[in-house]
Amino acid sequence: MKQGNGWALILGVCLIIAAGIAGSAYKYKYKAQNTITVTGLGEKEFVSDLIVWRGWIVEQSDNVISGYAKLEENRKKVENYIKSNGITDSCIVFMFVNVNQITEPIYSNGQYVGSRKTGYELRQQFKVESTNVSAVEEISRQISSLIAQGVQLESWEPEYYYTKLSDLKLELIENATADARSRAEKIADQADASITGLKSGRMGVIQILGANSNEAQSAGGAYNTASKNKKASITMRLEYNVK
Repeated sequence: MKQGNGWALILGVCLIIAAGIAGSAYKYKYKAQNTITVTGLGEKEFVSDLIVWRGWIVEQSDNVISGYAKLEENRKKVENYIKSNGITDSCIVFMFVNVNQITEPIYSNGQYVGSRKTGYELRQQFKVESTNVSAVEEISRQISSLIAQGVQLESWEPEYYYTKLSDLKLELIENATADARSRAEKIADQADASITGLKSGRMGVIQILGANSNEAQSAGGAYNTASKNKKASITMRLEYNVK
């Protein structure tokens, strides 16, 4: 056999082997791509079952002792007001008292030269946390009756929470998974294929926004506390094997 023919034969064999390897790789790649990836959505609207209302009792006085006495008097008025509206002691918490000096600037010939103490400001925070949402809402709206009694208050807007978040999250995951499965089955059916099993899954973060609001979702998840009526949602990204 001539040397040239020998090299031609070897080259031909190599080409056949290479073609076989390439064909196998193509088949493997084709099989590896036999999947459907879908995103399912689970949503539910609900009403908050826990409310938190915070505020400050404020008192100003020439000295700390008289300020404490007046603050304690007003604290009792606030406590009685809250309890008279159906809220129990266990739902009311009064925090420690903050004491700050009140000063005023001193000027000489139009130039600031220092300050002098004129008295004290005492502030005590309180918190009401209850499942009686409607009662606390009413209390927070009607604090003018306390102001009429000489109580100086600073009040925050109520915050709304939900105590069954764990159950809600499981329900959302179930609904989102079912939605994703339904989407995958429809896609497979249109392609004359069938789902053989779940390959992978990824859960999104839970989003809790005000119902019927235009709030934006957050990449890290959102939890609206300003609205009593809320809407929760979660996504499930699932990849199914098909044949």
